[in-house]
Amino acid sequence: MHFVGLAELASAVSNAGGLGVITGLTQRTPELLAREIARCREMTDKPFGVNLTFLPTFSKPPILNIFRRSPKAACGSWRPGRNPEAYMPMLQAAGIKVIHNAPLYAMR
Repeated sequence: MHFVGLAELASAVSNAGGLGVITGLTQRTPELLAREIARCREMTDKPFGVNLTFLPTFSKPPILNIFRRSPKAACGSWRPGRNPEAYMPMLQAAGIKVIHNAPLYAMR
């Protein structure tokens, strides 16, 4: 849902009773993502999430800064063989529910 998972769609889904999700990688900087989260909060008082992809990068994603302005849920996608354990304490401390997306049915 890259480039369409914005505050408008996420808030509409949440307002309709689902769990709306903002696509985190659509925003180029943490500041832009924080602004999108704030926009979604203005459009709904219902829970919504932010989808983050934890793929190898040159620097750690600024997760704590993102979730200080946070939604109530994070949807994560990890590459097979990668362990998201390092991020869990930060997310749990912020009161974030984590929904994991398993991209493969079976690893062989």
